[in-house]
Amino acid sequence: MHHQLKYMKQKDILANLKERFGITELNEMQKDVLSASNQDGDIILLSPTGSGKTIAFLVPLLKALKEPNGNLQAVIIAPSRELVMQIGKVARDIASGHKVTCCYGGHNVLDEKQSLSVTPSIIVSTPGRLLDHIKREHINVHSTRLLVLDEFDKALELGFQDEMRRILRRMPNISRRYLTSATDIAEIPDFVRIFKPQTVDFRENKEDLDQRTTVLRVNSDDKDKLQALLKLLTNVPNGRTIVFANYRDAVERIYYFLKDNDVPVGVYHGGLEQIDREKAISMFNNGSYTVMITTDLGARGLDIAEVMNIIHYHIPITEETYTHRNGRTARVKATGNVYVLVNSSDKLPDYMKFDGKFEIKADATMQLTAPFATLFFQAGKKEKISRGDILGFISNNGGIEGKEIGAIDLRDHYALVAVPADKAEDILARIVKLKIKNKRVRISLAII
Repeated sequence: MHHQLKYMKQKDILANLKERFGITELNEMQKDVLSASNQDGDIILLSPTGSGKTIAFLVPLLKALKEPNGNLQAVIIAPSRELVMQIGKVARDIASGHKVTCCYGGHNVLDEKQSLSVTPSIIVSTPGRLLDHIKREHINVHSTRLLVLDEFDKALELGFQDEMRRILRRMPNISRRYLTSATDIAEIPDFVRIFKPQTVDFRENKEDLDQRTTVLRVNSDDKDKLQALLKLLTNVPNGRTIVFANYRDAVERIYYFLKDNDVPVGVYHGGLEQIDREKAISMFNNGSYTVMITTDLGARGLDIAEVMNIIHYHIPITEETYTHRNGRTARVKATGNVYVLVNSSDKLPDYMKFDGKFEIKADATMQLTAPFATLFFQAGKKEKISRGDILGFISNNGGIEGKEIGAIDLRDHYALVAVPADKAEDILARIVKLKIKNKRVRISLAII
């Protein structure tokens, strides 16, 4: 009997999107990419972070996959670990029947090697780690037909060009390339071998974004802006706030100062261990921190929920950086506030236009509080623990109802669980000595 190849049908992919993400219809940009994929040629997608570009390239890519056949069919390369994990999660949720493997630095190489021993249909990886697996012969990329270079402009900026050239040289059978970028790609290197490109341009009209953000100047009397920042934080609406500084040591200094002043604050920069970077994003998203201090590493590609306020502690070095920082708020049609802390020695660039001045009220008494705290479980997917196991374990033993528990972020070897801040110590005391699924798992309050 002739075996018919079963492609993933578009209706099945859309059904998965609805079931997993509550998405009932693709947005205009996603529809345009899908329609472009019905023509010949490679696809260049220009679109801001947070606009749904992951789904835009995954839907046509999944449609083009053959049924799992023991060969690698698609490779998605992204410049940061966080982006790789985000794309991998979405792909796994909608790619019924296809194995998806994520590879990135800071992830256990042996876990990845084990996962690659059964060839996946799709690999999502950072360039360096993918090249490492190719060299060690953990994976053969020769059969790859579909290639996505996500945030391609950022990858070139971060100096991945040499690694990408070496990877692509080993992929002679690519029938379609997807390149995505938040800005225009000035020049596409020859080694990408771009073919009859179609450009789908959904870069946000700058005027639109400007209308949705209010940019306010905040004067700092001291050259050192720490006191002005602390006062500003007690004056702005209590919601997620990201504070940008230009250097890692400044980020650390601001972080410890705010922590000493009882601000629920997290920190994020490239010098942190991978697990601490993951915890920082997760705990900011789940409401354990309301303020995050970061370098410009936090300006792009991170999966952060609605941010109400952006504060520029330092004046950004370029206009592009300024735009990316501000783009963390007012995403997908929301509105947001941008505050620029200015002292007497700051030189303000021409591109920075203010909608007004923000006067700090010295007598503001608003207490900064976080609604949640996070429990750290030292076991995860690889230890066969599921979200349901954790939810049941805490609601049965922690003196708390299931509906009071916040986000559960389950990783390979650990889990982060948001619980009401005022009950966290009590919950921990009740469950810390108990077994979950007959396993003794170390549980503690998560801190960075």
